[in-house]
Amino acid sequence: MLSIFEDSQEYTERTKIPFRPTKVTLAEIRAAVPKHLHERSTVYAIYYSIRDVLFAYAVYKLGWTIDPFTLGLVEKYGISSATFSAIKWSLWSVYWFSESICLAGWWCLAHEAGHGTLSDYNWVNHAIGFSLHTFLLVPYYAWRSTHRAHHKAAASIERDENYVPRTRSDYKLPPQSVARLANYHEIFEEAPFYTLCRMLLMQLIGWQFYLLRNVMGSPRYPPGTNHFQPSSALFKTHERIPIIACNIALIVMLSVIIWWTRQAGFAYFVKLYLVPYIVTNHWIVMLTYLQHSDPTIPHYRNSQWSFVRGATSTIDRPLLGFLGRFFLHNISHDHVAHHLFSSTPFYNQPAVTEVLKEVLKDEYYNDNTNTFRALYRTFTQCVFIENDDEIAFYKNRDGEAARELAPDALEYAPKKMD
Repeated sequence: MLSIFEDSQEYTERTKIPFRPTKVTLAEIRAAVPKHLHERSTVYAIYYSIRDVLFAYAVYKLGWTIDPFTLGLVEKYGISSATFSAIKWSLWSVYWFSESICLAGWWCLAHEAGHGTLSDYNWVNHAIGFSLHTFLLVPYYAWRSTHRAHHKAAASIERDENYVPRTRSDYKLPPQSVARLANYHEIFEEAPFYTLCRMLLMQLIGWQFYLLRNVMGSPRYPPGTNHFQPSSALFKTHERIPIIACNIALIVMLSVIIWWTRQAGFAYFVKLYLVPYIVTNHWIVMLTYLQHSDPTIPHYRNSQWSFVRGATSTIDRPLLGFLGRFFLHNISHDHVAHHLFSSTPFYNQPAVTEVLKEVLKDEYYNDNTNTFRALYRTFTQCVFIENDDEIAFYKNRDGEAARELAPDALEYAPKKMD
């Protein structure tokens, strides 16, 4: 049985294989995937939307019963205060986990809507995506815009939108030819507790900081770039009205939350909405971060980037197992397929993944490492890349990469249409 503290076999084997970029073309991939897998169903879109809302509502209603139920145990059975507290907070922990998974599913379904995968009717996609994202305080049209730009330039060091690696010069490190171990440790060495705190900050508020300050976004944008300013460098002029519509909707949603808090009380606001909301953001950051950040997958500069190379520079992970498939709509299990066919419905992506395994063979990346172990590994080992590498792998705090390029890796210049 795989230890939760060990790297998976496929990850370990990948570190031993010198990297060559794929020569498989987009035409070959498209030809291999049956056309019926790309068909969308409005009926399915409505079904999954209603299903996800009902699950979240049912959990929410159960949440209201936790405090009365535990108080009833005291009155009926006279349990001790320690037992009362243990039962009460255990039940709240179950609620927070359950509701956060349901709400993360809303985020994932809205993400699918932004790609137009739910229905052939754009108004259906936008109605679902706008509603679900607004409830989660996500600016639907704003994030849809930057996320679609990410799909067009995934793994491009110059043009990708998020989780773009920082370089040696960004950290003011000496040139590689003269750098010593002490130089790296001077910049990156930190206490384990401090590392843990930084990880927790990223997981709990990283999503808001990306939306508000473009933290971990592309460094080509000016300081202060955000997803709420209609004139932001992130958007084109014709996108400004939808951005304004998002802002208005978010103000209305915040007003609803304030009104509800006054009715329910601040304590129930924290327990029923705020904590699940924060944990939902943890799942969002975890899944998006690990899809594109890993010591064994490359990033490309323009001379070596192509659509296929960028789309295959992601990793499928079994995040939350069955729960991830059911509630998160295959978003981590089939992310390679999603990048190659972002308009294909999520419920058909598992079948697409099976085709891709046959076409890409060793160039299809998956990792069964425990996801929390993978998160720690990526956070501590994906530190920086070199300034000029045309195909770049992350280096760790010792200035070492987990994978090396094959001698002939740069000999094949990709066609941009691939």
